Amino acid sequence: MKHSISGLGLTLGLGLSSLLYAAGETPAASKPATVEEAKAFVAQVDKDLRRLLVTQSKADWAKQTNITAETEAAAAVANAEYLSYSTKAIQESARFLPILDKLDADTRRQIQLLRTSASLVAPTDKAKAEELARVTTTMDAEYGKGKVCDKQGKNCKDLGALEDVIASSKNNKELQEAWAGWHNTMGQKIRPLYERFVELGNEGARSIGFADMGDQWRSGYDMSPAEFEKEVDRLWTQVEPLYKDLHCYARQKLNTRYGNTLVPKKGGLPAHLVGNMWAQDWNYIYPDLQPYKGQPEVDVTPALQKQKYTPEKMVKLAESFFTSIGLKPLPKTFWERSMFVKPEGKDVVCHASAWDPEYNGDARIKMCIKINQEDLITVHHELGHNYYYLYYYDKPMLYQSGANDGFHEAIGDAIALSMTPDYLKKVGLLETTADNQKAIINSQMQRALDKVAFLPWGLLVDKWRWDVFSGKVAAKDWNKHWWDLRLKYQGVVPPAPRPADAFDPGAKYHVPGNTPYMRYFLADVLQFQFHRALCDAAGHKGPLNTCSIYGNKAAGEKLQKMLELGASKPWPEALAQITGTNKMDASAMIDYFAPLQSWLKEQNKGQSCGWEAAPVYAKSR
Repeated sequence: MKHSISGLGLTLGLGLSSLLYAAGETPAASKPATVEEAKAFVAQVDKDLRRLLVTQSKADWAKQTNITAETEAAAAVANAEYLSYSTKAIQESARFLPILDKLDADTRRQIQLLRTSASLVAPTDKAKAEELARVTTTMDAEYGKGKVCDKQGKNCKDLGALEDVIASSKNNKELQEAWAGWHNTMGQKIRPLYERFVELGNEGARSIGFADMGDQWRSGYDMSPAEFEKEVDRLWTQVEPLYKDLHCYARQKLNTRYGNTLVPKKGGLPAHLVGNMWAQDWNYIYPDLQPYKGQPEVDVTPALQKQKYTPEKMVKLAESFFTSIGLKPLPKTFWERSMFVKPEGKDVVCHASAWDPEYNGDARIKMCIKINQEDLITVHHELGHNYYYLYYYDKPMLYQSGANDGFHEAIGDAIALSMTPDYLKKVGLLETTADNQKAIINSQMQRALDKVAFLPWGLLVDKWRWDVFSGKVAAKDWNKHWWDLRLKYQGVVPPAPRPADAFDPGAKYHVPGNTPYMRYFLADVLQFQFHRALCDAAGHKGPLNTCSIYGNKAAGEKLQKMLELGASKPWPEALAQITGTNKMDASAMIDYFAPLQSWLKEQNKGQSCGWEAAPVYAKSR
């Protein structure tokens, strides 16, 4: 579910217009800039952005929904132009830094956002800029077309089919083959491209005054990069005890199923045994971890299938939640232009994502929807992006983004927290609910296998990239460092020792896709903070985990006011709009899972929790 892509700051590298000048040429700065020039600059950039981002987004949509040599080439051209302008525009904006304090608030903020919202900036050299565009386009396409075949080149499986194996099989050999097949295939294709990508991306970052791409990314949070690192570490400190309680319980249950040879009692969890290709969530091992058998089922997948839900009907259900709290319906064009299923005979990127290619309320989603509970929740997540678009698209282009990137990811997930058993019964997906402690613990366990299990993964993906971009870790040690971080934060190990030349980060779309990942960690925290605030607005009384804001207009009004801001105000101000505080706080997540954490501590008594610093690998059998 943590996989959507949206917003202005994905690959902010803007196009060619009035700021065009020869590659490698630096902007003239012989005389001090004026306030009038700064205002004119911001106005021109807004026009250029609208033209170039629309062109780039439409080309990228065409490529991702129909991967061909022609669409790849067209996307590469659009992206090259888009990337080239970004470097020039950001370099030009440096002229106005000495007079920032003299500018009006809007002009000043747009200049600051321009400098920090890029996830990728091209080198000033034209040939290198074009090469970077080709590299990024090729990585994206290779991932979308990726398949694992047998030694004869037959019986090929794409990622979706391999994920089905990981999610459903209990056969260790099948699981290892699916896991290793995808990681090995993607690693071989992506690694050489990624090495060049890092070189070129860092060159671009340095050309606009950043130390490297990681420094550039961490600068986009209305605080210094060092302060941001401290902030995410503080949030992790708040939630780490809850994660370790869940990890301890999961390990003992998997040990019971698979035995000491596969799941050592003091080791990390083998990555291929938790139901997800990347071990980023553990939803599919719920049957093994279910606290109490015989309680009413909280998985609505059987009901969705029995009631013959279609992908479109699932999206309609998700839309109805947003409209129930007073938000407007999705536009007609959403239903005409979205991709809900994989088209026959086409290669597409099935990775769920939300779009507004025209930047004018042209909301749509791209997703290969499966009729199950996980995808129902994902649809809510994607519509959260769409509703953000629909409430800020009338703002300048640089404001058409979340207050910070975690906000964009958190909106739909906060709504999904209101998908309580009582709500699911109201919409006909559960026949009965049970208001007893056993049912509550079951429900919380199911949700924790998504939300709590995800936390360290959400943190470490970018921590790895920050170290790669900075050169702290040499290329030969990239994969070792990846698994060092996965052990440190997740307590997860690969099925077997990995070869030194493996490139397992390339198996996760967001790495070759160059999508910063810290947004998902922040979203995992913020959604609970948003949920608590919206429940307070709705007048909810009782445990946080029992609250649903479905049908509550007061909560919807509070949410809408925050959505309308986009990125026009620093994120602490937007956060205060919905929560009343300007500080991110993970205590709402702890409050939400309080019943489960107390139960876990009881179950873990006598267990050796935590994991050893050095990986303990499962023994093959």
